[in-house]
Amino acid sequence: MNPCIWNRRRVLQAGLGLAGAVGIGRALAAPTIPAPTGHVVLTLSGHVGGYNTTDGIAFDMEQLEALPAHSYDTHTPWYPKPRKFTGVLLRDLFTAVGAARTSAQAVALNDYRATIPADDIFDHDVMVAYRLDDQPMTVREKGPLVIIYPFDEKPDLRDAVYYSRAVWQLRRLELQ
Repeated sequence: MNPCIWNRRRVLQAGLGLAGAVGIGRALAAPTIPAPTGHVVLTLSGHVGGYNTTDGIAFDMEQLEALPAHSYDTHTPWYPKPRKFTGVLLRDLFTAVGAARTSAQAVALNDYRATIPADDIFDHDVMVAYRLDDQPMTVREKGPLVIIYPFDEKPDLRDAVYYSRAVWQLRRLELQ
């Protein structure tokens, strides 16, 4: 790793730790997530526990893949057969950024927006998937990130309301 990047990470982590220790605001007392070194694929903003960029907490793919991963197969209206999705559960992502039980507005690359209620996030295994059938997702395949629900787990989830919340080409989560 470039020593300059490593030093910036250490300074950021030390600064955030010190800010939390002396009680400087909720935004600085968050879990420390270093600024991404790769291409940013997801940014969380709003009611998060801190920031690693001026826009919120940004993640590159390596950082997302470092969080606890989950997989499940499910049918969707967009594919003719069940597909395997792998990614991080939204509730685990919320924990990682120090967010409370709250809803989120998911924003796609084309600015499509859908609100995901807190009950969905915490009562279902809703995930930010970054792999489809064990392969990274391209933009053409609705990636690189997609919000996916375990549609096969509960028949109630197989509904237009939940399908509309399965945001393709996810780029941002605005916590409300």
